Amino acid sequence: MADVTYRDAVADGIAREMRRDPTVVCLGEDIGAAEGVFKTTVGLFQEFGPKRVWDTPISEQAIVGAALGAAMTGMRPVAEIMFSDFLACCWDYMANEIPKVRYMTGGQLSAPLVVRTANGGGLGFGAQHSQAVENWTFTVPGLKVVAPSTPADVVGLMASAIRSEDPVVFFEHKGLLATKGPAAPDDHVVPLGEAAVVRDGSDVTLVALASTVPTSLAAADVLAEEGISAEVVDLRCLVPLDMRRVLDSVQRTSRLVIVEENPYQGGWGGTVASIVADEGFELLDAPIRRVAAACVPLPFADVLEAEAIPSADDVVDTVRRLTAY
Repeated sequence: MADVTYRDAVADGIAREMRRDPTVVCLGEDIGAAEGVFKTTVGLFQEFGPKRVWDTPISEQAIVGAALGAAMTGMRPVAEIMFSDFLACCWDYMANEIPKVRYMTGGQLSAPLVVRTANGGGLGFGAQHSQAVENWTFTVPGLKVVAPSTPADVVGLMASAIRSEDPVVFFEHKGLLATKGPAAPDDHVVPLGEAAVVRDGSDVTLVALASTVPTSLAAADVLAEEGISAEVVDLRCLVPLDMRRVLDSVQRTSRLVIVEENPYQGGWGGTVASIVADEGFELLDAPIRRVAAACVPLPFADVLEAEAIPSADDVVDTVRRLTAY
């Protein structure tokens, strides 16, 4: 099966669900005839037309507000927020309305919607268009949080997200859009909350998400040349969070490094580290380490941005010190 790009997998995953379920609709800025600012909705407007692919005004509140209303009345909307940074513009809906509909109505209503958004840095878009903000949504009870690292996982996780009865925030990493991988087979579905071991190892566990998965794999290649065997776990989802897979890996390796693009302060890696310390302390032969982004607004200059975001070299240096502990 030929390889496809991550960005093409986004459009493919949505199209598959739109063909399967006529209640699935898409809305967002420039997603129709323009086919998305990142070209992640190519072909949708042509195939499904303006009744199911809706171009919206430049208003994040309008986009997610309309999606919430549509979801509460029987549709399954897939709403795009162009940059994840702009979730801040509709945060009342994201934190106070969408995740609490089922609870506040005693189950009379639900909000089966997906909010897609382009996330993360590495492309020099500057401080207001480059943040990795999975940790924002991670703090909100009632939201499921998905961040795939491969084209096949994009398709499989998109299927599960759209079919979910709960609201899902689906982070598509900008730095991965041009990357390629095997195409998803027909009827491909990846359950939410199932992490994947994408590289076996015996000396250290690297837990990663989205863009830090290829970063960790690159680090594992370097470490292998030094005789250090690194296992790489791709979380794929933050909510549900598959800590069983992480703990099983740590049981095999006895060392844990968490690699995340969120800033160190408040990043999701703090939760992963806490759970391993609480539930798997006896499995560890060394302290838990986190490799995370710096707690600074992301610079526009490439060389400075690269200093702020975790690199394979950062991971390698951390593992070297940990294995010598």
